[in-house]
Amino acid sequence: MKYFLDSAKLDEIEEAYETFGIDGITTNPRHVQASGKSIMDAIEGMAKWAEGKKLTDYRRFPISVEINPHLEKADDMIREAKRIASISKNFVIKIPCNPAGITAARALERDGVRTNVTLVFVPTQALLAAKNKALFVSPFVGWKEANGEDTQTYIRQIVDIYRNYAFETEIICASVRSGKQIVDCAVAGAHIATAGLQVYKDSITHPYTRDGLDVFCDAWDKTKQ
Repeated sequence: MKYFLDSAKLDEIEEAYETFGIDGITTNPRHVQASGKSIMDAIEGMAKWAEGKKLTDYRRFPISVEINPHLEKADDMIREAKRIASISKNFVIKIPCNPAGITAARALERDGVRTNVTLVFVPTQALLAAKNKALFVSPFVGWKEANGEDTQTYIRQIVDIYRNYAFETEIICASVRSGKQIVDCAVAGAHIATAGLQVYKDSITHPYTRDGLDVFCDAWDKTKQ
């Protein structure tokens, strides 16, 4: 399973890359807002960071960037997506999973602009994204689970559908908020999990690991060197 980082903060991106070996970045307007930068400064900063690491394009290190969520017409989405995609070869354009968004994603993929169909909450939405050859689809996990909905079956159904028809679209489990959700998505066979830096830190923290180190440190100190 690949790990993507949900963030637009360069310090978090650097730490996640060096510590966890993240394979890509996903952003949305809330992440950009949290970075304290303008939209253009934030996405250009991420593009320059990737360039500095010699991560040359979306095949090596995709950076998902969302278009203006106010856009409602496919033509406007396409125009905005192409403008953003022209900034960096790493950029994959996040398009909402609604009729206009699917129309836009279909046209963009045809024109060589890679897309991430986002805000997916049911398997039928994921099916359309793959049928129209999106690079990624982002079924949300955390939001659904917070609302009391089942997520394990939902992700497994998407994985099974994609296998049935040999779809090449990769499944990004989005809004992942715990180590358990990472495991659930991995067991289901999703390609990617995307989460905030703290989620990844928490996922490898266990009290027995700390207790074990304390025991070994005590033994080490009491042993002749």
